[in-house]
Amino acid sequence: MPMFSVIPGRVIGANEKVNVAYIGCGAQGAGDANSVQGTGLVNPVALCDVAMGTKHTSRIESRFEGVPKFKDFRQMFDKMGKEIDACTIGVPDHAHFPIAMRAMAEGIHCYVEKPLAHTFQEIELMIAAEKKYKVSCQMGNQGHSGANYHQFKAWKEAGIIKNVKKITAFMNSGRRWHPWKFDQWQTGENMPAGFDWDTWLATAPEHPFSKYLHPGNWRSWYEYGNGAFGDWGPHILDTAHRFLELGLPERITAVHREGVRDLIFPMGSTIRFDFPARENEPPCEVTWYDGTKNRPKPPVELGKGAKLGNAGKIIYGEGLTFKGASHGSPLSIIPDSKKEEMKKDLPKYGGGSNHHHNFVLGVKGEEKTRSPFSVSGPLSQVFCLGVIAQRLGGELEFDLKTRRITNNKIADALLEGPPPRKGWEQYYKL
Repeated sequence: MPMFSVIPGRVIGANEKVNVAYIGCGAQGAGDANSVQGTGLVNPVALCDVAMGTKHTSRIESRFEGVPKFKDFRQMFDKMGKEIDACTIGVPDHAHFPIAMRAMAEGIHCYVEKPLAHTFQEIELMIAAEKKYKVSCQMGNQGHSGANYHQFKAWKEAGIIKNVKKITAFMNSGRRWHPWKFDQWQTGENMPAGFDWDTWLATAPEHPFSKYLHPGNWRSWYEYGNGAFGDWGPHILDTAHRFLELGLPERITAVHREGVRDLIFPMGSTIRFDFPARENEPPCEVTWYDGTKNRPKPPVELGKGAKLGNAGKIIYGEGLTFKGASHGSPLSIIPDSKKEEMKKDLPKYGGGSNHHHNFVLGVKGEEKTRSPFSVSGPLSQVFCLGVIAQRLGGELEFDLKTRRITNNKIADALLEGPPPRKGWEQYYKL
């Protein structure tokens, strides 16, 4: 059992405001805080960030002047856990897991940025915890409450999107690590005054503070981030994964890797996922491209000389091909002539609450969250598997029953990753 209290999910009255703690108050975490606050349905009761009191968190601190501040989420929950109904978790990938596990065990509803966690195993535990503690959770793939969500659902139900056997997905913008000329941990820098490095490290292996880790650069390293897969995959493949019920792949293949390094993500990669047939759905091949020069060929439906953007997807269905971008951008039928031909017959689709509003309404019991861990977890696990193939190369066989990689012991061990640092083991006990 966890070494902290276990409380059923908090119940909020219809006319009550939700007491929210904002964990992670810079960068994306600040955006989450501002958006949740903008619903008008919440009270800010705590701020938490390892860099509290620095320029990194200054805007959020100024907005919520007088709200209690913490650098260590454990101290915050120890002191104020009973006063918190919900929290947002906008911190580096490797630290999502312990914060969410602690919060859920105390009955606190969680909004967690994408990808859900750093390893396959951590996600397994988070899915189980959401169910056990009966909390309302949401992963921050914001487009999963946008136009693409409602459109894909309506078009799938109407049979416009059917029998999809192939998907091409890509993200070809430059990444933070592309200009780096090193492949070793950077040392020798002075840590900013008051920075809580031990809490920043959380369960992950310990390395010295460096500007090449904080802020933002952590995504470049296998031990802390999930690369372009974890960053953009949840915004590009979320609706296809959900409404085609892809689940988990039975084979993951590193088709192409360039600029391979031991600690840092490669300069580019092509990874293929083979999903087996599901009930009423055929087998589906999903191929992911990243790297500025590693671009997929545009589909013939776009015509000669056509170019794709830097992020998006092509979905090949029965009789129709669809082109999409990322986040909430809706799909287009290609070519344009086919789109015009079908225009009158396409089902209409509505909208609804945005992603943060949907989370707050989920906490209040007025809506179901659209990206709960039961949905966003398997999606994130697909990209954890992709990262392993990207890191090791070759072809990986994944047993859907045992949920293990069967043909590579090193890859199988990476489903868990390294053991947690001493003092952080309790978060892995459900």
